[in-house]
Amino acid sequence: MNATTDITEEIRELKEKRNAVILAHSYQRPEVQDIADFVGDSLGLARKAANTDAEVIVFCGVHFMAETASILSPDKKVLLPDIDAGCSLAATITADELRKWKAEHPGAVVVSYVNTSADVKAETDYCCTSSNAVHVVNAIPRDKEVLFCPDMFLGLHVKRQTGRTNMHIWAGECHVHAGIRPEHIQVQRDAHPHAEFLMHPECGCVSQLLYMQGLNESCAMEDAKILSTEGMVNYAKESPSNEFIIATETGILHRLKKVNPTKSFHAVSGCAECKFMKMITLPKILRALHEDLYVITVPPAIAERALQAIQRMVAIG
Repeated sequence: MNATTDITEEIRELKEKRNAVILAHSYQRPEVQDIADFVGDSLGLARKAANTDAEVIVFCGVHFMAETASILSPDKKVLLPDIDAGCSLAATITADELRKWKAEHPGAVVVSYVNTSADVKAETDYCCTSSNAVHVVNAIPRDKEVLFCPDMFLGLHVKRQTGRTNMHIWAGECHVHAGIRPEHIQVQRDAHPHAEFLMHPECGCVSQLLYMQGLNESCAMEDAKILSTEGMVNYAKESPSNEFIIATETGILHRLKKVNPTKSFHAVSGCAECKFMKMITLPKILRALHEDLYVITVPPAIAERALQAIQRMVAIG
C-alpha cells in the first residue's frame, strides 16, 4: 500500500472508533472528498450536520461552515482540521457593520448568505445559500425592504430573478468567483464550442454581464445556466450533453467527473482555486481525529439567535 492508502485506512478506522462523520464541501481536494461520508454544498452539509447521529463531526470546509454545524448540533463535537481555513467572502462584513446597515433601514428584513460568521447570522432574519437564495427572498412579503449580504453578485442575480425593487445589496465578493472574467469564458468557448456552460451566481462575469445584459455575442449562449454547486452536479447528471464548461471553484470538477465518468468537464479558469478550501489535507484530518483539532464552538447567546436564521433557511430548502 502507498502512503495515501495507509492514511486513508487509518482515518477510516479512527473515524469508526470515535463514531465520527466526515463532511466535505465540493471544493475540497479530491482525496478529501473521497474519504468523506458526505460531499455537498453549504445547504446539504448543514442538513447533514443537523441530522447526524455521530458524536464527532469532522468538517472539511471553512470556518463559517464548521460554525454552522456547531450551531445546528450543539451536542456534537465539531472539528475543523485547519483553524486558518477562513473565507474571503465571509470576511467582507462584520456584525457591527450589519447592525449599522440595519439602523439605516429600520424594519428591513435581513437575508445573509450562509457564507458569513455566526455573529453576522445572529443579526440576520434569514440565511440562504446559492441554491435557495431566490426562494428565500421570494418568501418575504414584497412590501418589505430586504437587506442582502454579503455577496453582491449573488445579490444582483437574486434581485433580477425576483424582480424586487426594494432590495439593497452589500458590496462583498468571493475573491475566487469575482476573478472569473469574460475573457476566460471567451477562451473556453472557443476551445469547446459545443459544451454547455454552467456558472455559479457568485461569479463576477455572471452578474455584471448577464444582469446588465452586457454579454458580447461570443458569450451570449442559449445553453448558459446559472446554478449553485449542487445545481451543477444535478444538472450535469440529467443533461443529455456530454461536455460542460464550469465557472466556479475548480474542486467541483472532481465530483462532477466522479458522478459522470463518461462526460467531460472543463474549468473556465484554472486559477479559480480557493486557498482556504485547499488547506484541509488527509494528514490534518487524521490529526484532528487523534487530537481533537480544532474544536469549533459558538457562544450560546450567539448560537441561539443564529439558529433561527439557519432553521428558516433549511425549512425553505
